[in-house]
Amino acid sequence: MLTITLVTQGTPAMTTINDRERAEEARFAHDAEMLFRIQARRNKLLGQWAAQRMALNAAETESYARGVVQAEFEESGDEDVIRKVLGDLLQGGCDVTEAEVRAALEAKVVEARRQLMGEA
Repeated sequence: MLTITLVTQGTPAMTTINDRERAEEARFAHDAEMLFRIQARRNKLLGQWAAQRMALNAAETESYARGVVQAEFEESGDEDVIRKVLGDLLQGGCDVTEAEVRAALEAKVVEARRQLMGEA
């Protein structure tokens, strides 16, 4: 004998599915926000690293770091940030390569993630 159970709107099974969908959407939004925050913090840290190499004072360092964060919004990806920092370092007379800037960027993403996880 075959028994068929129909699930209609508003039953506990549908509520569970809706709850799962809402939870998944909330998790996706949280993950996207965390990625944005990590990238922004990484860029700030990279700006501070570059400012130190250029021997900027504290006020100049803060301003420069904000500029590096803003550079992220010029185009998608990291190339705009790398291009800005590398260009500024070279213009400032620093002996640096693109590989060094990329390595610093990678190191700063780890540092940014640790800082933000420590704040949570």
